[in-house]
Amino acid sequence: MRNILRWLIRSLLHLIARVDVRGYENLPADKSYVLATNHIGILDAILPFYALNRWDIYIPVAEKWEKNWFLNWLGKYFNFVFIDRYNPDIRAMRKLIHLMEAGNALGISPEGTRSRVGSLIEAKPGVTYLATKLNRPIVPIAITGTEDKVVFGNLKRLKKSHFTITAGPYFTIPPIPRENRDEILKQYTDEIMCRIAALLPERYRGFYKDFPRVAELLSSAPPHA
Repeated sequence: MRNILRWLIRSLLHLIARVDVRGYENLPADKSYVLATNHIGILDAILPFYALNRWDIYIPVAEKWEKNWFLNWLGKYFNFVFIDRYNPDIRAMRKLIHLMEAGNALGISPEGTRSRVGSLIEAKPGVTYLATKLNRPIVPIAITGTEDKVVFGNLKRLKKSHFTITAGPYFTIPPIPRENRDEILKQYTDEIMCRIAALLPERYRGFYKDFPRVAELLSSAPPHA
């Protein structure tokens, strides 16, 4: 079934878009890592399965979609882990930690929801907390061109969209200390988002466009980046 789904994913995307994937050299040698990405369109969730030849990527999805029979069924094949975004979800956290300890990968969106404006919105600290608990390399991923209004607008005009998926160098974040936890957690969250922002064109940087850390990352990037 999964081979059929992969064929369907790639056939669908080739039909509606030109997809450029960049930065394979930035993936860790260890197969257990966290993909941290911006989220601008409904197609974002299937892009990891397009770009990577692996099915062991698990994706936290808002618990409200668990009641949708189609997404619930689809989630069994796309490795959705339904999670409460607003309250501590110990069951889901334990499941994700167990999956990562078993050598799987995790795809997360620190923003916690799809950006309705097409550019980065302020991220929520919950996903960062999860990333620190997993103690795995974090790969920042920048996605462009998948905005719903753009994709559907192009479809109406029988025009292909242009998607880009760019992976930046991976990094790690240390465990959260006992003191000043909220402040440190925000710093870690900003670090993840600034690394994503630095991979994006300026118009996509949104909330993080004026962060000094983004300018620092851009100034240290190689000329071709």
